[in-house]
Amino acid sequence: MCLGIPGKIVSIDESDSSLKSGTVSFGGIKKQIVLVYVPEANVDDYVIVHAGFAISKIDEKEAEKVFKYLDEIY
Repeated sequence: MCLGIPGKIVSIDESDSSLKSGTVSFGGIKKQIVLVYVPEANVDDYVIVHAGFAISKIDEKEAEKVFKYLDEIY
């Protein structure tokens, strides 16, 4: 079973054209994430991240639902 966590793209690194990456915020914690599997993603989009790779794009409403579920767990 895989666990993907939603995060919000806060910046995209354009310096390496062969490997699209960017900074994604997970509730204030920012990590560098590979974005090659979501080439359509832009700054302020939400993505599901697994093992350092954004694997799909989701809308803000869906991301908020996941954040709510995670808050209930903790």
